[in-house]
Amino acid sequence: MSAVLKQHAASASQGQLQIEHVSIELGDGPQRFTALEDISVDVEAGEFVCLLGPSGCGKSTLLGALAGHLQASQGTLRLDGELISGPDPRRGLVFQHHTLFPWLSVEDNVAYGLKMQGFGKAERRAQARALLSQMGLQGFEDRYPKALSGGMLQRVEIARVLINQPRVLLMDEPFGALDALTRLKMQELLLSLWQKLQTTIVFVTHDIDEALFMADRILVMSPRPGRVIDEICVRSDRPRRQDWLTSTAFAELKRHCLGLLREPSGKGWPLDRLNPLTGLPSSDTQPPAL
Repeated sequence: MSAVLKQHAASASQGQLQIEHVSIELGDGPQRFTALEDISVDVEAGEFVCLLGPSGCGKSTLLGALAGHLQASQGTLRLDGELISGPDPRRGLVFQHHTLFPWLSVEDNVAYGLKMQGFGKAERRAQARALLSQMGLQGFEDRYPKALSGGMLQRVEIARVLINQPRVLLMDEPFGALDALTRLKMQELLLSLWQKLQTTIVFVTHDIDEALFMADRILVMSPRPGRVIDEICVRSDRPRRQDWLTSTAFAELKRHCLGLLREPSGKGWPLDRLNPLTGLPSSDTQPPAL
């Protein structure tokens, strides 16, 4: 294990998030609208939580607030009891599309945060190369972003955040632009890293399979204004294997998630009222009472 990963594991007791009655409004004047409404959630240190919901429900808005890029209109957000009031390297953010500097090599992109912290060239090089090896990118240290595939670019992006040893890793649909096979490989890589790092991860997705494969807990969000309408604990042994994706328990949870996302009241459809093949309400059922 690299020095970066060892230091992460040593500080695994840090990374608890407290989100208390948070509402966020966006826009100006007549264009202003409520993106999130009264969100209250605690995320334990080392927990892997997925935010699952339809497009436009405020998942990325909540992530941006946790990163410190957006201010809550009401409520508070805290990391380990400390109020979140702006960006901080202790809360690393990974986007769907990479933000690498095209004029820097892979190694220099990953080491950039250490350079800003004043680390010497030899130390930056050693830490960056060790972490890139953990990411399966040995031999690509001197390449430039334009020479890498989509999956490799995202690995570099994740490494660039991890080298700063964040207490919390915030991920905004990081694998959404990848093909299905590459996406599954990246999911497995991230889970492997997470088990070594023992860091807190908040992961935004609109893909039910991805959420059920990755998360300890799934927060299902309603259409805008976004609210948490259900919390689902995924009780599956780790490390997760691909056979989990075809298990009966997985199928039942997926049907439940589909029911929640398809029923606009946010109350969802009970599992026994969903068609077991399609995940849709049976034709002879009535909507849940409002």
